[in-house]
Amino acid sequence: MSPSDFNNQVAVVTGACSGLGKSIASALRTDGALVANIDIAPNPAEGENFYRCDITNETEVSKTILEIHKKFGRIDVLVNSAGITGATAIKSHETSTEDLRRVFEINFFGSYLTSKYVLPIMLAKNYGRILHIASIAGKEGNAGMLAYSSSKAAVIGMTKVQGKEYAETGITINALAPAVIQTPLVDAMPSEQVKYMTDKIPMKRCGTLEEVASTALFILSPKNSFSTGFTFDLSGGRATY
Repeated sequence: MSPSDFNNQVAVVTGACSGLGKSIASALRTDGALVANIDIAPNPAEGENFYRCDITNETEVSKTILEIHKKFGRIDVLVNSAGITGATAIKSHETSTEDLRRVFEINFFGSYLTSKYVLPIMLAKNYGRILHIASIAGKEGNAGMLAYSSSKAAVIGMTKVQGKEYAETGITINALAPAVIQTPLVDAMPSEQVKYMTDKIPMKRCGTLEEVASTALFILSPKNSFSTGFTFDLSGGRATY
């Protein structure tokens, strides 16, 4: 990529204060984009244009997207990176219904709501790039991670639907399904759960934030114009289909 790839483009990134979101937002800025950082965290994201927003609250999402559009006059890119694992290393009969609902609210409904309010803005210009961060767990299922795996499967399903719905509009909507990436989210998980996931990766290592960001930038680039409704894998050989 070159800086001209995203020059004058406005990108909205959720979960921008840490992990994958922060890395992707930083890479977009480096390649010329103006980035609106959305997060619930109290500490500002790297760079300017920080918007504190609860992405599970439709009123807040609508207001925040409207505010960003009013400030910049356009939204070209949306990256839905905000997410949580919920409780892990537990079997389905041991799960908390409240925990499962919370994971779905953030991982699925958060992505649904931001795309719902960004899409009309993109449709007005017949151009847009939306990337939902899914997970290899959403394709294969990780034992002990019912809430997370199921919510990411729902994100992949939404990506397929949206990709078809807007295929003729100049808007592409794709997902990225990483295996284990070294982030604070993973650092906070039980070591046995991380080992279970890493052992499934033929490369026998976690992916890096830099690898996620470079793949995301390709997906979001204006040059990537014929892929939509697709889930890109970033799995160290775990997924070969």
